[in-house]
This record gives sequence, structure tokens and C-alpha cells, in this order.
Amino acid sequence: MGLPGQQQQASNSMATGPWTAPPEAYQSAGGAVFKLFTAQGDMYVYIQGNSVSMTGTMPSGAQQMSMQQTTTVPSSTQPMQPMQPMQPMQQPMQPMQPMQPMQPMTMGNMQMTMNPMEMRMGNMELKMDSATPAPQPAKTRQFCSQCGTKVAPEDRFCSSCGHALS
Repeated sequence: MGLPGQQQQASNSMATGPWTAPPEAYQSAGGAVFKLFTAQGDMYVYIQGNSVSMTGTMPSGAQQMSMQQTTTVPSSTQPMQPMQPMQPMQQPMQPMQPMQPMQPMTMGNMQMTMNPMEMRMGNMELKMDSATPAPQPAKTRQFCSQCGTKVAPEDRFCSSCGHALS
């Protein structure tokens, strides 16, 4: 058994032995039941959704369905006709019109615009691809870029190697 989208498969098999009579079909509240008459005794095959199980008891309330034996597989009443080839287009397709720019969206104290991409909510603001970069926090110098010795933010030269700290 395998379902679309699944990469796992499962299979079961069951041995019934030789059948002593044609099977009977029953309809139950949860699905269908097939009664098999075998040399080992009666067996019941339950089919419920995508589940198949085998047991030795008939479910209560199952109603027998009529079955008939056939020697050929029934065919559909009308054979399906082959599809006709598509006709070429008479005129070339027209290009689509460009979309109108989106208007700013507002919900409560939140506002969002698409060009440039911006979002405001209360006193918070988020901008994407803005022309002015966001201010960076002031850097505090902790180590010399030349020798790696720890330095203070106010130092102008490294006390270990004398490198000018800029």
C-alpha cells in the first residue's frame, strides 16, 4: 500500500488455503467485509478506508450484498475517442498590463508599504532596501588589530607593539 506523497510503503499477505465455495460480500457500518469459505474454516476480510484486516468473526449489523459470477470483464459502454490535436492560435497573445502599485496597508497602528518595503507599528520601524543605512552602534575597541593585545577604548597606541589605533 502506498499513498501519493508518501515515501514509505507497507504490505501484508495472508494465507487462506484453498477456497471451498465462492466468497460472499457484506456491507458494514465501517466498510466492506468479504466472507471466504476455506478448508481451514470461514475467514472474514475487512476493508475499511485504506486498511485491510483479516479475522474469524463477522461484524454485527453487516448486510449481505448481491454478487454474480462473470466470465468476462465488463467494458465501458462507449470506447473513449482519441483527443483532437489543438488548433494553432489565430492571433498572438497580448502582453499583460503591468500591475498598479499597491497602496499602503493599514491595520490599527500598523502600516505596511511595498515600495520601498517598510513596516511601522507604534514607535517601531522596519525598512528593507532603504537609501540610508541604519546607524550602527558605536564600536568599542577591545583588542589591537596588529598583535591582539587587549586595549582600552581611549588608547591611541597599542602598549605592546606600538601600533597606531585609529
